[in-house]
Amino acid sequence: MTNLFSSFDPSTIFFSLNWLSTLFGLCFIPSMYWLIPSRWNFLWIKIIMTLHFEFKILLGKIKGSSLIFISLFSFIMFNNLLGLFPYIFTSSSHLVMTLALALPLWISFMVFGWFTNTMHMFAHLVPQGTPPILMPFMVLIETISNVIRPGTLAVRLAANMIAGHLLLTLLGNTGSSMNIIMINILIITQLLLLVLESAVAIIQSYVFAVLSTLYSSEVT
Repeated sequence: MTNLFSSFDPSTIFFSLNWLSTLFGLCFIPSMYWLIPSRWNFLWIKIIMTLHFEFKILLGKIKGSSLIFISLFSFIMFNNLLGLFPYIFTSSSHLVMTLALALPLWISFMVFGWFTNTMHMFAHLVPQGTPPILMPFMVLIETISNVIRPGTLAVRLAANMIAGHLLLTLLGNTGSSMNIIMINILIITQLLLLVLESAVAIIQSYVFAVLSTLYSSEVT
């Protein structure tokens, strides 16, 4: 590697195949999963139904749209977890990928909100109880906070994926200069970090889906 960030460079190995890692999750699901109910099937259905009931409370009047956010959660979680395996390109650590997920969602929420609930969207710009003299500033602040939402969603996911991988890479590069005892400690540390990164991968996909749900619930 020329530098630490070259591990996130899509042009390092097989440029055209790197982004196909986003579809690898489907390859690991056996065909029997779809035909005969299994323990994995029941577990995944339980997760989906739990998310559905949670998102349904947040979404309110918009029926059936929880499937969009459940699919978003599943897609991001597969990509995050696959990125922890060796020689698999971590697509969710790139802003190109995360912005491609966050920006269309945010634009669709804004278009839907301003065209169908215009007065409701205007009311969101000024919190209740704001003094008249502060109203112009509150409109400006609320507008800026609304505009940067897709950026914060995208950067949060990408930054968390990059931080964990960089930490694992930094610790792994120091192994060649250690003695046997320190190498054993390093391996245990790396395993603990992998467990932590697995949890972070699931949590970040959940956070992305929940925040997208909250943003959509504000426009209805």
